[in-house]
Amino acid sequence: MKISDKGLELIQTFEGCRLTAYRCSAGRWTIGYGHTGTEVVEGLRITQARATELLLLDANEVLTMLRSEIRQPVRQCQLDALVSLGFNIGVNALRKSTLLRLVNRNPDNPDIEKEFMRWVYVKGTVSAGLERRRKAEAKLYAEK
Repeated sequence: MKISDKGLELIQTFEGCRLTAYRCSAGRWTIGYGHTGTEVVEGLRITQARATELLLLDANEVLTMLRSEIRQPVRQCQLDALVSLGFNIGVNALRKSTLLRLVNRNPDNPDIEKEFMRWVYVKGTVSAGLERRRKAEAKLYAEK
């Protein structure tokens, strides 16, 4: 299992790329394609190559978790959507989610698409950007 180019493009589209650290809508210092970490501080600058490297490292962190947690075979489109979601909400949140429990019962359960829409809040307020992203992830997840 690995993320496809289509899955990476989805993440890149919604994350955008900034080569100088900024505070995201949740208030965390962020750089590149949505990379956060203790090394990301105000004033940090990186190259485009480093941004791509961090994207792949972060996506692989989600993939590693999914490899250990998913108990049912999933299609590439489903995996890509799950990686995008986990990239955005974090591996711990995805690991504990109802969405992942449903995937493990039956990856083709239509209720999974609705579960994506539970992850649209920033500090208790619905984010239009997250709504668009979740709709795109749910659509990708449902592809045949």
